[in-house]
Amino acid sequence: MMEHAGDLRDGFGRVARRLRLSVTDRCNLRCVYCMPENPRWMPRDSVLSFEEFLRLARAAVGLGVRRVRVTGGEPLVRKDLHVLVRGLADLVGPGAVGLTTNGYFLARQARSLSEAGLRTVNVSLDTLVPATFRRMARRDGLRQTLEGIQAAEDSGLRIKLNMVVMAGVNEGEVPAFGRLARERGWEVRFIEYMPLDGDHAWERGKVYPAARIREDLGRVGPLVPLGSDPSDPASLWGFADGVGKVGFIASVTEPFCEHCDRVRITADGKLRNCLFSTAETDLRGPLRSGASDEELAAIMLDAVALKGPGHAIGLAGFRQPARAMNAIGG
Repeated sequence: MMEHAGDLRDGFGRVARRLRLSVTDRCNLRCVYCMPENPRWMPRDSVLSFEEFLRLARAAVGLGVRRVRVTGGEPLVRKDLHVLVRGLADLVGPGAVGLTTNGYFLARQARSLSEAGLRTVNVSLDTLVPATFRRMARRDGLRQTLEGIQAAEDSGLRIKLNMVVMAGVNEGEVPAFGRLARERGWEVRFIEYMPLDGDHAWERGKVYPAARIREDLGRVGPLVPLGSDPSDPASLWGFADGVGKVGFIASVTEPFCEHCDRVRITADGKLRNCLFSTAETDLRGPLRSGASDEELAAIMLDAVALKGPGHAIGLAGFRQPARAMNAIGG
């Protein structure tokens, strides 16, 4: 692991220790909270190669980044993703590489990812009802996702489920997902519906607050806080009897911006210092023009230094990012 010559520190004293690499904007699903139904994909020649992602990751590790998560779009549509995972594991260690996926293609790739050094996989699963899956994803795929989860578990991967809860759509399934956490030992993370759909169709009224989710889970069993790392996007809670763990990513009603330690690089090589940023810093141009690791690091330092205090969702002046979640990286 490289020694770091300085920290990715912003003007509010926060230090970026986690990097999210979005390896593609493409996806086989069309989830309503993530992307338009008819997206315009990035040109293939604008998307970074695995070698380019590893160059940028190496520069970030040199600045103190200690954890890397591979996202998309759907990252498993990239051929031989395990090659990138292995390279990242060599940089930060196997336990420090994560993957977020919709799980559709996971059954055929779980073993190679595990052998490459992946230890934990976050699978997006918003419902256990086929019709609701079709409504939210605008495609079928529940069976394939569940098969992928099982294959990942069989391959020794630790499972986390990400459930985006939308009022009037799938909030009634919250207790069922709480029972999954207890019965299967999977950590279930309940995520508030955020304005990242790309169609700018987000409605505050469809946000199902984390506080209500916690109330609903009370029907499964009493919860107690577990004292999470404040820089973790999820506030972790456990059932009082010690069986089952859940998390809450409440970006809308309980924002955690003051502790944020993440930085993102999009599939086309743009650094974003906030998920909801309306500005980006180009890394692809310098990278492909022959910039050294030191020069790339300097660009990263300057970009993170400009990070604002928070996303300001719901406040006057908030602007939804022009990019949808699939093009930013989850």
